[in-house]
Amino acid sequence: MYNVDVYKTKAVRLPGKDFRIIYKKAYDFYKELKRKTKRRPYVRSAYFKKEKIFLELFWHHLNDKKNLRDKKRRVRYFPCAIELIIRSKFRPISKENPNKRSEILHRFAGITPEKNMFFVQIKEDKKSGNKWLISVFPWEK
Repeated sequence: MYNVDVYKTKAVRLPGKDFRIIYKKAYDFYKELKRKTKRRPYVRSAYFKKEKIFLELFWHHLNDKKNLRDKKRRVRYFPCAIELIIRSKFRPISKENPNKRSEILHRFAGITPEKNMFFVQIKEDKKSGNKWLISVFPWEK
């Protein structure tokens, strides 16, 4: 396993078996965040000294996936991921993107109250300093 501090969330995974229901709950949660901003939806990160983490890319990345089961397991952790980004001050695993040298990938670890571990991946553009939520996924043993 990774040698990293794990943030314990109070938010729980979204319940349900049907992807459409889980997706709707997650997207409604996203729309509440989106409603608070005039332009691009974002949350402020405790670790990055209250810098903005933009959220749009997560939905594009999710919709690029073909496997419905994979989409469901990822979107289920969306509220947990948002809480982790906003509150966690633990150092992530950071490395340069091997596919694109102008980006740094930051991977944060979290655990839900039900003891489900997950990771949140944030992409940082070296030039502009913008940070984007790319992915949320559970840890598979």
